[in-house]
Amino acid sequence: MTDTPHPPHAGDRLVASPVKGGAVTESRPRAGSGPAVPRPHRPARPGGRTLTPWRRVVTALAALVRLAARVAALSVLLYAIFTVLKANPANVWYQFVETLASSLSLGLTNLFQFADPRWTTLVNYGLAALVWLIIGSAVAGLIRRTAD
Repeated sequence: MTDTPHPPHAGDRLVASPVKGGAVTESRPRAGSGPAVPRPHRPARPGGRTLTPWRRVVTALAALVRLAARVAALSVLLYAIFTVLKANPANVWYQFVETLASSLSLGLTNLFQFADPRWTTLVNYGLAALVWLIIGSAVAGLIRRTAD
């Protein structure tokens, strides 16, 4: 028996083997040698888990909830910005955003009262936007946990 490594054969796997002097060599199969083994294509999650149909549905639902919360926060914040910058209240976009924001304000429109009504609007509607982002992230996280 000799201490020299043998040449790789078809079907050999990557294996570390000691050689004289304590060095480690790798034995690799040759390219094109042996039949290729097809692997099924499954998208993997960052944690290494595969996405089953149930996980895909739950992930899509969580993304939809997160998107809806962000749109609600954006509309509330947009109204606050319109108010602070003194947008034209007769404009159709202003009226649309005002209607949307008043229904999405979560009852926080009169939480704080300042001398300047623009500051009042900015703080109260900004707080409502922040609450929408927190609620959306929390609910999306709870939905994602149901897939595990």
